[in-house]
Amino acid sequence: MKRFNVTGLCVPHKHYMADTSGKIAEIKKLVENECYFTINRARQYGKTTTLYLLKKELQDSHLPVSISFEGLGDDCFASQEAFCSILVNLIAKSLKFTNASNEYIEKWKENKITNFNLLSSHITEMCEDKKIVLMIDEVDATSNNRIFLQFIGMLRSKYLAREAGMDYTFHSVILAGVYDIRNIKLKMINEGAYTPTEKEGKIYNSPWNIAVDFNVDMSLSSADICTMLSEYEKDHNTGMDIAVITDEIHKSTNGYPFLVSRICQHIDEKFTKNWTINGVQNAINYILQEQNMLFDDLSKNLESNKELYDFMYDLLILGDRCPFNIDNPVIRLASMYGYIMRVNGNGQNPSIGVGYAAVSNKIFEMRISNYFISKDKNISRIESSVCRSLMRDIAKDGRFDMELCLIKFAEHYKEIYTDTDIEFLERHGRLLFLSFLRPLINGQGFYHIESQFTDLRKMDITIDYGQEQYIVELKIWRGEKYKKEAYKQLLNYMESKNAQTAYMLTFDFRKEINKQTQAEWVEIEGRQIFDVMV
Repeated sequence: MKRFNVTGLCVPHKHYMADTSGKIAEIKKLVENECYFTINRARQYGKTTTLYLLKKELQDSHLPVSISFEGLGDDCFASQEAFCSILVNLIAKSLKFTNASNEYIEKWKENKITNFNLLSSHITEMCEDKKIVLMIDEVDATSNNRIFLQFIGMLRSKYLAREAGMDYTFHSVILAGVYDIRNIKLKMINEGAYTPTEKEGKIYNSPWNIAVDFNVDMSLSSADICTMLSEYEKDHNTGMDIAVITDEIHKSTNGYPFLVSRICQHIDEKFTKNWTINGVQNAINYILQEQNMLFDDLSKNLESNKELYDFMYDLLILGDRCPFNIDNPVIRLASMYGYIMRVNGNGQNPSIGVGYAAVSNKIFEMRISNYFISKDKNISRIESSVCRSLMRDIAKDGRFDMELCLIKFAEHYKEIYTDTDIEFLERHGRLLFLSFLRPLINGQGFYHIESQFTDLRKMDITIDYGQEQYIVELKIWRGEKYKKEAYKQLLNYMESKNAQTAYMLTFDFRKEINKQTQAEWVEIEGRQIFDVMV
């Protein structure tokens, strides 16, 4: 049975791993420096695999202990005694897979530990001459428990005492989860799961403020993906152009480990090892339709948090320009979930300076925009009205007639939405076009939204269909003086894409004029633009 992993591709008898040795080396330096830290990254971002690889790397020099409370139920947090008993047994069990002696392992379990004071003394004794690295995975599963927070507080106190030369404790402690444990108390308070006592002081006090920042980039770079595909190609001889496929996968995923692995898995399993650009596109289309843990979590988060829903809608569909301010709770949440990233005014990911929020990869853009279409009944009904004959006329013989698509959309728009409330159209106009477009390219192509941080009046959509790529710029009419500027911006974008042809769709929401659909080809600086106004 074939399997996959978020840092590679599993086929029978072999696991092709992306080369993450550089990342593991960075994390190992933190361990060697006796740091306590949190690996908080989005779902399916390779946290568990990273801990596994780190444990292998530390085997010869440390005693790496990897545990998780996930699936153990609430009983282990019912009291200090229950927690301490389970903890020492989990540690002892993990030590069996290290070079620790049997005598030392049994010693971890030999004392009856009924509270955190006894546990603290036991840890002091067991860590006096040992470099134990404690790794706790899936801390989200424990984060709503006061007992666990008390345990974290105890580790903090022992760490500070060790730094003062007054105690022995774990050499390094690593917590892995989606939420940053330093803010977990505030999360619990917001969810009504925790009420601070007067003795605790400010609610923002953290039980984990000793942790150093974890700045290791855990996304997969093009070089990481390339090493995995190169190893795979040596065994399978598919004839793939590794550089081209690497670039195509990275452009669509921005290195999100789960999505990289999922694309590779589907090409290997479902699309008969079709390692071409078309094969990558087929795999992406399949992913956009499937249910998996990542997308189940995405829809759940959008459903349960209206602020997050509205923020993602405004960012993706309306093209709102939003400074990436991590102190903004909804931005912090969206970033923690991995839905957004920080980019500069040119759409690049800056290391310093002012940045803006953008959806973190193309697959998220498409999945989330499809979600928004499905949620609005007034918009989703457009899809059902796109008849099969229209699909056959626009998409046939492996080609997509974008000119006809825009003309038919203009007719459709005029027929259905002429008397629609202007406020609705201004907010949803772009989504109306996407809902018209989606069934036409379904299964054969996909679109990518590129909101413009320098001009909120426009949004670029790149449509890949077969071997062709189409650029469509969506604009809201703001007056005649902006038209030349709009052409200039589109020409610059066409140049960056090395495109000779592009399309412009302008929504004119003026009530005071008798609007007629306008559609014409214009030539500017040797490039062709099909200009449609509705």
